[in-house]
Amino acid sequence: MTTLQEQVAEQHKHHRDVTGGWLRPAVFGVMDGLVSNSALIAGVVGGGGSGAAVTVAGLAGLAAGAFSMAVGEYTSVASQTELTRAEIAVERREIARNPEAEREELALVYESRGLSPQLARQVAEELHKNDEVAWRVHAREELGLDPDDLPSPWVAAGSSFAAFAVGALIPVLPFLLGVGSVAAAIVLTALALFAAGALVARLTTRSPLFGGTRQLALGAAAAAITYGIGHLVGQAVG
Repeated sequence: MTTLQEQVAEQHKHHRDVTGGWLRPAVFGVMDGLVSNSALIAGVVGGGGSGAAVTVAGLAGLAAGAFSMAVGEYTSVASQTELTRAEIAVERREIARNPEAEREELALVYESRGLSPQLARQVAEELHKNDEVAWRVHAREELGLDPDDLPSPWVAAGSSFAAFAVGALIPVLPFLLGVGSVAAAIVLTALALFAAGALVARLTTRSPLFGGTRQLALGAAAAAITYGIGHLVGQAVG
């Protein structure tokens, strides 16, 4: 016999999981790795750097960026999760201290959503018969939080690290393979930017052509500006 939760999950299995905590840092990591490292390499090339200098700069940018992204995502998500748990703890204490007021508060929430006052209070009464159910419902209805689906800081950090490393590797890959051609790096990076933008657009049901073109334009603008800065600095110190 299936439980109620399993029946609900079966009815909604056609929906994609958008709350797992991995998609945003992964997407952001790939995009950031592509754009930041291609811009970094463009700046080194603009300043007159050799192939060896470009390779070293690219690998350093990959390592620094990947660790920075991972640490930043971990700290951000961990802090958010800790704050969420603290707010949930406050709500649980309020329910234990003053269950009548919390029950009335929940009834008013349902009433504001269209239930009749009598039915709203009846629903609140039923939900408050089980303390574990009550605080979870209050967390969702009052705080807008799902206590059973909090994002994992480790998942966010790992996704960011791996995704940034993959994105940042692409612009420097031709130099690592001994091609040493700026043109090869530009073409490979442009294709990767377009593909990444198109993939994200497809995941979000947007036009792949629009998403790919937009990401390519943004990445090209960042690289062009950094190339110009590197060229000016290279002339000034050269």
